[in-house]
Amino acid sequence: MSNTQQNNLSSKNTIGVLLVDDSAVIRGALSKILDTDPSISIVSSVSNGEMGIQSAKRYKPDIVILDIEMPVMDGLTALPEIMKASPNSKVIMFSSLTESGASFTLKALAAGAVECIVKPSSAQGVGEGSEFHRNMLNIIRNLCPDKATGGVSLKQPAATTASQPASVLSPDKPISLRQGLEVFRGKPSILAIGSSTGGPNALFEVIKSLKEIDIPVVLTQHMPATFTKILAEHITQQTGVEAFEASDGMRIENGKIYVAPGGLHMKIEKDAQGLFAQLDDGPAENFCKPSVEPMLRSVLNIFGNKTLGLILTGMGNDGIKGGKLLSECGGRLIAQDEATSVVWGMPGAVAKAGFCTDILPLNDIGPQVRKTILG
Repeated sequence: MSNTQQNNLSSKNTIGVLLVDDSAVIRGALSKILDTDPSISIVSSVSNGEMGIQSAKRYKPDIVILDIEMPVMDGLTALPEIMKASPNSKVIMFSSLTESGASFTLKALAAGAVECIVKPSSAQGVGEGSEFHRNMLNIIRNLCPDKATGGVSLKQPAATTASQPASVLSPDKPISLRQGLEVFRGKPSILAIGSSTGGPNALFEVIKSLKEIDIPVVLTQHMPATFTKILAEHITQQTGVEAFEASDGMRIENGKIYVAPGGLHMKIEKDAQGLFAQLDDGPAENFCKPSVEPMLRSVLNIFGNKTLGLILTGMGNDGIKGGKLLSECGGRLIAQDEATSVVWGMPGAVAKAGFCTDILPLNDIGPQVRKTILG
């Protein structure tokens, strides 16, 4: 353990991170990245899940970065034991960009991990100033904002990969709900959902209440390519509601869920035969690709105030512009509340802006959405 690590262990004002990965090279690269931020201290660095459990029990870290494939004990097996040993720790899965890696990661997210980070394809991809470097620090600091002092400012969005939005924090101000005659109270024609950090677990919870709904659902979750396909499969398996990763030209049907593919924006269009998905490889919006914004704009162009919007837990403020448009046309917008959000960035942005008709804890959102759709 370095002197920096030893000195920081006693500090309660830094973000304590536990590294669990069987590769000493990877752990070394991660350590170099984390050491560039004075807000972060590495409390322990170990090579397998069994050692990770013992370190979590001993150090009670704020953050655990957990590899999936390791000898002795893999990350998926270790995850519930780490959470039991240190219930307040937030676990980030460190995954390869493969179907098996994505599948294991989604299982880990369903089991309580809060975020996934994809391993870079080469050693050059983890250097200081790289997108991976900025994303790693941004995610950790957003997960522990009370301890994130110094280092990269959270108030200025850092450049990130398209699948990981930068944080944008706005000053605290009184939050008010939209009410009155201008809000459409009839049956919505479509449900549009945006989510990011902590999103998969929140989605599983909400969507399990949406069986037998008779309108389409479109969803943008910030995830890399490959992961969004596996997310759609897990939604179907865990909730019983049929979900698909959208492809270009795919027809949009009632009662089904369409997930924007990682690395592409998803827009909804309409022709004589009905609704269909249109994929767009345009620039990132709000540092995100896919972004909630193109999806919301396209839906509002078709359905206007008959759009029901839902913004769940996530970093940054993706969806803020679409939320404004939805508010201005009289549609309803629900945001997840701060207490149940892993990161109250996206939902907090639309809530603080006054665009929401409801701000609800996670367990209440699914029943409320179902009631709104089915009456």
